[in-house]
Amino acid sequence: MKKVLVIVGPTASGKTGFSLEMAEALDGEIISGDSIQVYRGLDIGSGKIRPEEMRGIPHHLIDILDPKDRYSAAQFQKDARYEIDHCAGFPIIAGGTGLYLKACLYDYQFTEEEEESPADPEFEQMSSEELYRLLLERDPKQAEKIHANNRRRVIRTLTILKRTGVRQSDAVASQNHEPVYDIFLAGCTMEKETLHHRINVRTAMMMEEGLEEEVRNLLAGGVTFEDPCMRGIGYREWKPYFEGLCTADEVLEEIRKHSRQYAKRQYTWLNHQMPVQWFQATDPEDRERIKKEILVWAKNLNG
Repeated sequence: MKKVLVIVGPTASGKTGFSLEMAEALDGEIISGDSIQVYRGLDIGSGKIRPEEMRGIPHHLIDILDPKDRYSAAQFQKDARYEIDHCAGFPIIAGGTGLYLKACLYDYQFTEEEEESPADPEFEQMSSEELYRLLLERDPKQAEKIHANNRRRVIRTLTILKRTGVRQSDAVASQNHEPVYDIFLAGCTMEKETLHHRINVRTAMMMEEGLEEEVRNLLAGGVTFEDPCMRGIGYREWKPYFEGLCTADEVLEEIRKHSRQYAKRQYTWLNHQMPVQWFQATDPEDRERIKKEILVWAKNLNG
């Protein structure tokens, strides 16, 4: 199986820097696993790497879609596997949502309904609270994997269940989910207080770099807060601000809060779903240890 290095970790944990370091060491190419960085024009809020920061290393699956386009885990599976199989250098996936990573790296099979399910009109009429209660009743295991505010995904899950009679949690459980690549999963971690401080600093920098103006330009270009690209942290929090219901400082605090909550969920998901080898990203010795382990694995042709 082809070897793939995957670098995971919560927001602001240092994934970008470590992925660049490993790409230089392995003569690698970086594949973004981020569901928002695929969109052109969503740069600051998504923490997208700038061209001048790439050190000449090829980057893939960044800026491939217009903001009004839709993207899915099923499409990411196709795109990421293509990049892995065709890139000239050592493939390195940096970051990514849990489902995107699992879909790419394991034999995760999507049904046609999952890939292309138009929303059932019955569910479109319901409030987000009603939808999530219904999901808890009909597929509680799948509800554990979906945030209550992720209206589109809740509707899609309920729609699939209604049309096929099969719960997504049962469909997923019936699959073996064996890896389709020889994977090394390196996880960036650090003390909670340090991570929270980094999140606060990063959020403040986003504001200084012009996040409000970026969102304003997206809205002026026809993007709405109902579009999938605007559901990411750093973007969705602006809706009440542009409705005149809160201040920019309150938006800043909401982004920080949601980033901390998401970091906690990322740790939980990764620890339960994938065999991550964690290292202290701010500790030079531990960083060097994991780097050496990766290099030994990468050069061992028998895995």
